[in-house]
Amino acid sequence: MDADVLIVGAGPTGLMLANQLGRRGVRALIVDRHSGPAQQSRALGVQARTMEIYAKLGVIERALELGQRGTGANLWAEGHKMARVPLGEIGRSVSPYPFLLILGQDDNERIMGEKLRDWGMSVQWNTELTALEQSSGHVMATLRQPDGSTRKIAVAWVAGCDGARSAVRELSGITFPGAPYEHVFFVADTVATGDMVPDELNVYLWREGFHLFFPMRGKDHWRVVGILPANLRGRDDLVFEEVVPSVRREAGSGLSFKSCSWFSTYRIHHRSAERFRDRRCFLLGDAAHVHSPVGAQGMNTGLQDAYNLAWKLALVVEGRADAALLDSYENERIPVARRLLDTTDRAFMLIVSDSWLAGLFRTQVLARIMAFAMGRARVQRFAFGVISQTGIHYRDSPLSETLPGLPEGAPRAGDRFPWMRLMFQANGPVEDLYRKLDDTRFNLIVIGQPAPADGTPGLGGLLRTHGVADDPSNANELASRARISGPAFYLLRPDGHVGLAGTRLEIAAVTRYLSERHIFI
Repeated sequence: MDADVLIVGAGPTGLMLANQLGRRGVRALIVDRHSGPAQQSRALGVQARTMEIYAKLGVIERALELGQRGTGANLWAEGHKMARVPLGEIGRSVSPYPFLLILGQDDNERIMGEKLRDWGMSVQWNTELTALEQSSGHVMATLRQPDGSTRKIAVAWVAGCDGARSAVRELSGITFPGAPYEHVFFVADTVATGDMVPDELNVYLWREGFHLFFPMRGKDHWRVVGILPANLRGRDDLVFEEVVPSVRREAGSGLSFKSCSWFSTYRIHHRSAERFRDRRCFLLGDAAHVHSPVGAQGMNTGLQDAYNLAWKLALVVEGRADAALLDSYENERIPVARRLLDTTDRAFMLIVSDSWLAGLFRTQVLARIMAFAMGRARVQRFAFGVISQTGIHYRDSPLSETLPGLPEGAPRAGDRFPWMRLMFQANGPVEDLYRKLDDTRFNLIVIGQPAPADGTPGLGGLLRTHGVADDPSNANELASRARISGPAFYLLRPDGHVGLAGTRLEIAAVTRYLSERHIFI
């Protein structure tokens, strides 16, 4: 084999997959048909769940250094601020990163591209996939190289991270049903002053659409995204100055643009691949699903696709799991993508509809509903879970098993295990649970009962055990953050989601669970 995994596409999804495989010792080759990394980008928001993954990868500090923290979102209509979604306040107990990080896709790519060097990897640019031939044991891939010549390589697996026009998807014969939205959008990188709330997302709703102002690093630096007025569509020579009057009408006459360093127009599609796998080829990110920009979910969803697939591929490549484990990738990620596509599509159509009634709803009703709803703690928690992607679960996955006896409201198999600060030794320090977890292995959390004194016999380096000390402060943290009030154990998958959950720990149950999921022990 020339490589264990061929990754086609060096955008955020491909780079995340390459890094996750590289740090697990998997031989991956990453290629991209473009000449180099993106110089500008439309994707901007990095959600809390992605930042948790960045922390495990060792790049969170760099991301925070380059990005701008957005701790809230403000909704404006007809010149008045109508509501505020307080991301920082409502997420403080959910994640160590209770905010939206405004960081362009190009910066995300730069950070992960630099990280590849730690694993002795680099992107092969100007290299295009032109053919695939699958057999029972490998894939023959034909690559067009920078000098125009072609070469064939043999790999065990192929990951299509090559965007909406995916060659992997086309060569695998997987359909991509959906359609473009009729509206034309614009993005502009500007220096501007006005009524915008500093360091927070500002959403201006108007009768014919919306404008988004994303705070960027630097004084008065804003990335503006919006719908192009109908009379300006279809022009190739359009410049930002011609769009400014419509933006100022909705964002207020006090808005002043000092400069614009980049301006682009584009259309958005909503599509989902018929399936995310064809034998030894997988689809991830925009190759598998594209949708509206509502909620800044797109790039983050692709990164979670990669995080989900990487640990499974690594176990299979290492001979620690049967290839049947890989079936769970589609089982888990298709429902997430389809649910996201449905919810963002409905929300998007509401805020871009040209009808008079929809325009009235946007400017007179929607913001007031948001203001009322966001004053309620339960709605706030739900909203943060959805937007931050910390609420994504795989409860219906074949990898999820909840044993009887857990209290109502406690984490269930398939859930992302809650973030907490706990003592792992009697009279020991209070530690961040997420920092303790090793995301290259399974993690067994044992609560209210002795952890196995001799570790987990027979599981070798596959699993790490964490005993939670019997202490009043731990009991309070467990009850308040996770509604765990008695003995419990949680077997966490490498991606932090619960695989097996129960009350009294029996190692036999853990070994049975792993063997039934095609993981060799």
